[in-house]
Amino acid sequence: MPAFFPIPSLRRRAVAALTVAACLPLAALAADWKPDHPVTLVVPYSPGGGTDAQTRVVAKELQQIWGQPVIVENVPGADGVIGTRKVIDAKPNGLTLLVQLPSLTLIKHLPTFKGSDPLAQLAPVSAFSALPGVVTANAALPVKSMEQLVRYCKSAATPCSVGTTENMARLQARIMGEENALPTLVVANYKGGGQMITDLVANNISFAIAGSTAVLPFVKTGALRVVMTMGDKRSAVLPDVPTAIEAGYPSFDATTWYGLFAPKGTPAEIQEGIAAAVRQAVKREDVRKSLFTIGAEPVGNTPAEFAAMVQREAKRIDAQVKRFPLD
Repeated sequence: MPAFFPIPSLRRRAVAALTVAACLPLAALAADWKPDHPVTLVVPYSPGGGTDAQTRVVAKELQQIWGQPVIVENVPGADGVIGTRKVIDAKPNGLTLLVQLPSLTLIKHLPTFKGSDPLAQLAPVSAFSALPGVVTANAALPVKSMEQLVRYCKSAATPCSVGTTENMARLQARIMGEENALPTLVVANYKGGGQMITDLVANNISFAIAGSTAVLPFVKTGALRVVMTMGDKRSAVLPDVPTAIEAGYPSFDATTWYGLFAPKGTPAEIQEGIAAAVRQAVKREDVRKSLFTIGAEPVGNTPAEFAAMVQREAKRIDAQVKRFPLD
């Protein structure tokens, strides 16, 4: 028998109640979604670097929140493309996620890359941390600033070499050589930060463009020296080091974010659930302390906010590549 509401006010209340009830399941899914199987976070770079270290801090906390194993899988190779492809091809069910940084926006510009832009095949979910990149020199070099490093490389008997671990750092090295008239600058690209830092400490390369996470332990021992940070403000763990703007190198004014991406087509409620867990994780004091120790700051934003960050970075990179095409 159909429902009958003889009094208009009662009818209005019933309709409102039904409307709220219809909306509740989606809201609950978005807020309360949790994986029912282990989750894999694919890091498309080698173990031992800054991306790997930060991912493991967040993965440990997500495991506690979800009550499911959260596995960090390193899949290096092809400038991050191999690991990125693995996630693009995964089922869009929230169980396989990609950890990436701004170099993701550069992949489509690589001369060796063929196919569709990976960024268009992924859904930005949430950035969990951010930190400035740094220019770090071997402490044996007679330099204490970026200006001195450039001057040294112009007059050194042996060409200077700069270590990089991902596409963005390679582009920055290219810009550094072009803008500072260093035609003999040798760019050494590594698969991961661990080996690059080992070579830098051994003085096999002159300096490196890296995240502060990987270099901080060696800065504290005096083996390495940071001559410039690349963020828009001084690093809390390197307060005496000038930013790119302060040092007079505006092309290097960029903060690196680290975030989770899901395969395109992942339902919105799953994306929101993952983002909510990330926000919860980075609010915890032990996570904040761990990130700060390695030079990073917690972020934790919504899919929409992270997508806006990614698009801003993509536009900035497009403009830089137009000025400095990659060979």
